Amino acid sequence: MQLELQILWVAVVSYVLSGVVAIFGVVLKKAPYRFVLATLLLGIALLSLSLGMRWERLGHGPFITLFEILASNVWSFSLIFALAYWRYPSIRGTAAVVMPIIFVMLGWMALSSTHEGHFPRSFRTPWLYIHVGLSKVFLGTVLVAVGMAGVILLRRIGIGVSRFESLPADERLDDLAYRFMALGIIFQTLMLISGAIWAQDAWGRYWAWDPLETWSFITWIMLAFALHWRLTMKSTPVVGALMIVAVFLFAFLTFFGIPFISESPHKGAV
Repeated sequence: MQLELQILWVAVVSYVLSGVVAIFGVVLKKAPYRFVLATLLLGIALLSLSLGMRWERLGHGPFITLFEILASNVWSFSLIFALAYWRYPSIRGTAAVVMPIIFVMLGWMALSSTHEGHFPRSFRTPWLYIHVGLSKVFLGTVLVAVGMAGVILLRRIGIGVSRFESLPADERLDDLAYRFMALGIIFQTLMLISGAIWAQDAWGRYWAWDPLETWSFITWIMLAFALHWRLTMKSTPVVGALMIVAVFLFAFLTFFGIPFISESPHKGAV
């Protein structure tokens, strides 16, 4: 376990280095994009190794305790963002917005206990892995959209207008952001469906409106509303950005708050 944690903290250092360089790169208008991507990928690789060692040691995936959930989501968030960072060079400056969010999760993870959690019998199903995997892709794609929304909002309030001048215009960022939001609702829909199938296997019902199910459905409605508003009302990039941030904040609260205060079968810290 000691080696597992040592690798984890080296991964954290790599993440911090990547994020700090990305932020200062935007400030100084000399972002070393290859270095940022390389250190980010190094952090992902090291975190993958640490989580894999924990998985092998405990016999279950990293989705039981708060520590495991935060660590695995840092992994999935950063992996999806790294793919977007590599695939869309024009949005690389959004790392200055995305990495601080990952820093928050890393800090929260560092303050969480690394104790081992109980793996319930109801979790012993392939549908859990499908359900969790889809949720991570959903949150990751919305995070990429939040990076672009953050740039739009920072420009509007006069912060970083010149710093983000290398990024596309607000209208283009808005369009790209909602492409990721559209991808996000696909994965969230599949997440809800797979979760219902798992619930039927685990508890003999597809849906019971427990707190996490209810909040997840509200998040889906908010995301669907944001996409519908964007398509029908032709909202400005600023309004679109505010809706993206609202969806992400609600989703973040749903997935990182509700499971740990609820007494329903969905309770995460068991």
